[in-house]
Amino acid sequence: MAAPSSSSGSASGPRGAMERCLRERAPPLLTDLYQFTMAYAYWRAGRHREPAAFELFFRDNPFGGGFSLFAGLHDCQLFLRGFRFTDEDVDFLRTVLPPATEPAFFQFLRDLDCSGVTLRSVPEGTVVFARVPLMEVAGPLAVVQLLETSLLCLVNYASLVCSNAARFRLAAGPRRKLLEMGLRRAQGPDGGLTASRYSYIGGFDLTSNVQAGFLFGIPVAGTIAHSYVTSFTSLEEVWPQTLAAASGVPDPVDLISLTKGWLSRVCELLGAAPGKIREGELAAFLSFAIAYPQNFLPVIDSYSVGCSGLLNFCAVALALCELDYRPVGVRLDSGDLCSQSVDVRRVFRLCGERFSVPAFHSLLIVGSNNISEQSMAELSKKENEIDVVGVGTHLVTCTKQPSLGCVYKLVEVRGRPRMKISEDPEKSTVPGRKSVYRLEDAEGHPFLDLVCLEAESPPEAGVPLSCYPLGRDDSAAASSFTPARVACLRQEAFSRGQITQPPCIAAETRAKVQISLQTLHPRHKRLQEPDAYTVALSEKLHKLVTEIRRGSADDSNFLLAN
Repeated sequence: MAAPSSSSGSASGPRGAMERCLRERAPPLLTDLYQFTMAYAYWRAGRHREPAAFELFFRDNPFGGGFSLFAGLHDCQLFLRGFRFTDEDVDFLRTVLPPATEPAFFQFLRDLDCSGVTLRSVPEGTVVFARVPLMEVAGPLAVVQLLETSLLCLVNYASLVCSNAARFRLAAGPRRKLLEMGLRRAQGPDGGLTASRYSYIGGFDLTSNVQAGFLFGIPVAGTIAHSYVTSFTSLEEVWPQTLAAASGVPDPVDLISLTKGWLSRVCELLGAAPGKIREGELAAFLSFAIAYPQNFLPVIDSYSVGCSGLLNFCAVALALCELDYRPVGVRLDSGDLCSQSVDVRRVFRLCGERFSVPAFHSLLIVGSNNISEQSMAELSKKENEIDVVGVGTHLVTCTKQPSLGCVYKLVEVRGRPRMKISEDPEKSTVPGRKSVYRLEDAEGHPFLDLVCLEAESPPEAGVPLSCYPLGRDDSAAASSFTPARVACLRQEAFSRGQITQPPCIAAETRAKVQISLQTLHPRHKRLQEPDAYTVALSEKLHKLVTEIRRGSADDSNFLLAN
């Protein structure tokens, strides 16, 4: 069913292909026009080289849940390293920017790169929460402004689908394998590739997407569709009709005759009516079994599971076992998956016991039928025998919430903090360059993320601290907490044109995700009505916010004062 994928790091292998793919998916022109008009205005005013810092964060945890996963960092690193406008890019910009744009600005763009940009970030695959800064992008004002849309594009969907996959994993439980099969339902080729990559990182085990397997080393899986089954009508279409035994016996065996004998015995065992068996379905199973005798896993509901598909599978699988091959299992793609899987498993056990075939006790049952998070959770509560669940549409399209809503906001210019003050308190920002610390209790569960000014001393384990949880009334008193452990969430990921935090392969990031989720307290990762996780500002940062708000009110009278 599944095949391992290469993860070579050579320039001509998957790593090199991945970087070329990123340059094609996200060139510097993949941005909004107003980024260029703002950059020009900064340049025209002589402000384009002023040091500035932006932060990327989201305001609400997705899917009504208590957490998200941060993803897309590696693509951001590659984007920054390859950020450069070509002559063709600049020639096009001449045609879309207003005619008043000075020619020298286009030369400025042509010479631009990210050698002066520094990216500090939460590690990829980390559990994160609303309002916590995920990335800080610092550098020349015009450059870091130009990066906004592209970085948001690379992080928003990656983090959303990764979080969605993690929720499916929580709903499925740790035992059952999950197969991502949403490429055909995705929003275009890039959406499909991104979904496959980050669904795997979020907790899925397999993908049907061959390109994702090549680029990211994800195990790929798949056998046959209903169209293959229904393309056959008669056993006369099976060719070749013979199969040599796996043990190396030189004389090939007539697999059709062998299977017919087993089919009669299976019908007798189950009291089934041979007249209802579809000959075309049996021909399809035989043809595929001859092509791939070690990978036999057909879909068995093209017609009727109980009257045809299951009987045909058992007959072909028993014939393969007699020739020393090991069939893999079946896929169910319609109807009541739970009850059908129980019936199928019962038949497998009957056949295994009656015919003394041990392989029948370990056959896989794959279920797929428009699976959503809700139906996954319901499936986990019911009696069933499903080993692998295939998920497509509801995973890759994130039907419960189509966007994470990450934003990219200015927090400092020329060393001075900047803050957006909105009539909607939810849209106000937190000023200044910052550090972020995760506080854990004695059991190792995170209970608070503390956002501090960059210049502040870090909190210490065992030492009480006062802070101001976000979401409370501004006049509320500070709260006191004593962490058992403290972890810094910020790492430098890019500086002076180079990636400074080497990326992990997808399998390593996937493992980090599971570790990160395991440390999270169950009350915060409940799929329904989770407890809110606390994000708080340090006393100094809270004081800065208060002072800027007060100063903003005073500044509103500047016209009268002059």
